[in-house]
Amino acid sequence: MFNQRMLSILKRELRDKILSKTFIIMTLLVPLFMIVILALPTFLMTMDKNDNFNITVIVEDNTLTDNLKTELWKLKSVREGKSRIKFLVKDEKGVKEFLKENKQKILDEKITGIIYLPKKSASDKKLKFYSKNPNNKNLFKRLRNSFNQVLTNNYFSGKNLSEGDIKYARTRVFFDTFRISKDAFIKAESKGNRIISFLLTFMLYFSLIFMGTMVMRSVVEEKNSKIVEVLLSSVSSKELMTGKILGAAITGLLQMTIWMTPLILLISTSIFVLPEAFAIQIDISLILYFLFNFLVGLITFLGLFATVGSIFDNDQDAQSGIWPIMILIMIPFFIAIAIQDNPNNSVGYIASMFPFASIIVMPAKMTLIDVPLWQILLSAAVNLGTMFGIFILAGKVYRIGILSTGKKPKWSEVIKWLKYKY
Repeated sequence: MFNQRMLSILKRELRDKILSKTFIIMTLLVPLFMIVILALPTFLMTMDKNDNFNITVIVEDNTLTDNLKTELWKLKSVREGKSRIKFLVKDEKGVKEFLKENKQKILDEKITGIIYLPKKSASDKKLKFYSKNPNNKNLFKRLRNSFNQVLTNNYFSGKNLSEGDIKYARTRVFFDTFRISKDAFIKAESKGNRIISFLLTFMLYFSLIFMGTMVMRSVVEEKNSKIVEVLLSSVSSKELMTGKILGAAITGLLQMTIWMTPLILLISTSIFVLPEAFAIQIDISLILYFLFNFLVGLITFLGLFATVGSIFDNDQDAQSGIWPIMILIMIPFFIAIAIQDNPNNSVGYIASMFPFASIIVMPAKMTLIDVPLWQILLSAAVNLGTMFGIFILAGKVYRIGILSTGKKPKWSEVIKWLKYKY
């Protein structure tokens, strides 16, 4: 199989892809892009916490006003005078009139919001918030504890409960989570593995689509420019397809290894130390499995993308033909994201050992929990079997499709190509 002609095709593909500007730019920019994606939400949340507000608190019963003033004064921005809180006493009718009179100020954001506490809020804790931006969750988080404390204290006042009893009633249940693994230590669970699980899933998803689309367009371009006819005069269609797919797969593996280098440094050296809450609890064996799994999955999907490229004469038709392949990538991607809340659920259990899906789901699952060895081996066997099966089927379609021009073939015709004997 690996004769001189096929190796020549392989060298050509590697030279064209590895030395291309697209490969170099994507290899360097994707890690930076991922850092920005992770850091940007944190940065925006930090910036948002510094936003000042101008709140009007309206109470129907004046008995809570003094306690609210005392509690809200504990907020740093209020003490420093950066945020302002005004207190009024009105019934529901008065609130409606106040809203009507101050509508323009609310729209101009001179008033951030109006919080109304009706009398029944003392028993049901249901408040009303009026604002141009009623979904300001960061503002709710900053104010919620203050209002909750005042209402809780008011509810239990006169019921012969100590301050400790009230504090206990107000405290939420909190779980410290620990991972039980095969080693001798019980480790406190951190957010690091969830982040890594998402990153590995995203990199698989992105790379499979990116490399697959690149191979598909390359095949379509060669078919349109008639270059493929020249190539097929020297090599067989099987050698051409194999060289093209392996060249792209090696390129993708090299790129993925470069992307994984920061993670490898994190888990294998003490150069970088993460906070305990974000500690990463994985070892190098997971990285090796991930790269092996990625290579097998990449060859599998490149075979499918190359097949689609050989069927159609132009990029537009080919784009419409790759949707079945995209679904095989997108559904496992969403499953891998969903199992982060419960890696052992039935969908994740099946998908981690199911053809195509296991390519994306199993690495995500292995990052979150200890997976039995038999499941890992079964997943690898399924992926290898799928790869060889797709390679055989893709070869049959590629051999006919690459030289077919003119009218766009129907899918029923493509299925007939699979039945042809060579």
